[in-house]
This record gives sequence, C-alpha cells and structure tokens, in this order.
Amino acid sequence: MDSRRLSAHASNASTDFTQSIEDDPLIDGPLISQDALQSAIKREFQGLPTNWIAGILTVVNVAYVSVCVVLAVLCWLTDDHSKECKAALNGVDTQTVVLLGKVGMWLLMFMFERCVQHHHNAVRRRGYLQFYRTTRNLKRLPLLIHSAGNAAVLVVIAPSSLLDEKVKNLSVYLLLVIVCVELLMTLVCLLIYTVHVSRFNAQRPGPDISEEERSHVYSTNASDMHTETGFRDGSGLEEVVEKQADLIEYLKQHNTLLSKRILALTSQQIRD
Repeated sequence: MDSRRLSAHASNASTDFTQSIEDDPLIDGPLISQDALQSAIKREFQGLPTNWIAGILTVVNVAYVSVCVVLAVLCWLTDDHSKECKAALNGVDTQTVVLLGKVGMWLLMFMFERCVQHHHNAVRRRGYLQFYRTTRNLKRLPLLIHSAGNAAVLVVIAPSSLLDEKVKNLSVYLLLVIVCVELLMTLVCLLIYTVHVSRFNAQRPGPDISEEERSHVYSTNASDMHTETGFRDGSGLEEVVEKQADLIEYLKQHNTLLSKRILALTSQQIRD
C-alpha cells in the first residue's frame, strides 16, 4: 500500500516537473550562442583618467611654489621693487597672496582626493581589488601633506613678529622652507601614484578573480595549486577577511549583472 502511494507521488512529481519545464518559455527558446555568452561575460577594460589629473595638479603645485619664491624674493625680503609689486598685486599684501594661494592648493588637493576616491571605488566594483588596496593610502598622502603644511604655516605666521625680532625675515624663510618641503613630498607621492595608474592602464588586466584563476591553471608549482583565491602567504587575519569581503561583494555584483545580460540576450533571441 505504501509502495503504491510512493509510486503515485513520484509519478505526480515527475509530471509536475515536466509540465513546469514545458510551461517555461526560456527552456523552449533558442539556445544562446557561445559568442554571445562570451561577450556578455567579458567586460571591456576601462582605464583610469586620474594619472592625467595628478600630472596637472603637479604642474599647478610647482607653479604655486615658484610664484611664492618670486614674490618672497622681490616683494617680501627687499623693498627695491615695492612699487611694481603693489601695482601687480593691486595693493594686496604679499603675505596675504601667499596664504590665499596656500588655501587654494589645499582645496585642489581635497578635490583631487575626492575625485580619485570616486574612480577607485568604481575600480573596486569592477573587481580590481589588489590595485585598490595598493593605492588606497597613496592617494590620500598629498592631502595629508598639505594639511600638515597648513598647520605648520599657522605655527610660523602666528608668532611671526617675535621671530622677525630675533632674526630678520625669519618667518619668511621658514614659510618658504615649509612650502618647498611640502612640494617635494607631494611630487614624490604624485609621481609614484602616476606610475601605478599608468602601469595599470598599460597592462589592461582582467579582474583579480580572472587573473588568479588563470595563474592557477597555468601554474607548474604544486604549492600554488593549494592557494585559495583571495589569499596570499603572510597575510594577516584582517587583511584576509577584507580580501574575502571585497571578493564576495564583487562576485555578487558580477553575478547579478551577468544574469541580467543573459536574460536580455535570451529575450532578444526569443523575439527574433
């Protein structure tokens, strides 16, 4: 009796499954070609434009420091060209011009950091997790350097009268030293960042998960075959957890986008 019930239940389940397959329009539709699937899966590489922005910001920073040095030598340290300086600056004090330029440079660094962060978040969503982590702290350094420079300038300008009483124009010399050191440190950071981005754009790599899978396939080292995706030897626990979280987030977004593309291709072929 029980065996008959089980047989009837299995027969009904098989019938329902067959009916659900027959009712599914996607199953009856034409199969998607391999080329269409490959084009849906493969993403076109999108380069980063931030290396050009870093180059422009470098030129602006060099120009600002050059103007500061010229104003300090011609209009601040000596009075030989006082009339020409007043005419060129429309009566504005030289120190005010230098400080306003310093504030302007900080604002440019802040906008640069926000712009770079926006582009790097997009790179992170496209699966380039290693590049994002490599340049995460580097892109913030110019803003931090200029923020520290602003603090140092305030420390020098506040007691400038006391400093100048001990040594003539000491505050001016200290201000020029701060600006020049700030420029050198910023140039180093921007140059290293530009090299990283230019190399990334030139290599046009695939997402990290694709590169790691390819390295596992072609690797001849047996120890590499046991390395899990997203891990590297010597990684700390926090770094490993962060890598896995980034990888899971990327895979979820990639699977969602891929499902939408496959459904769109299937619907298009059914209509055709």
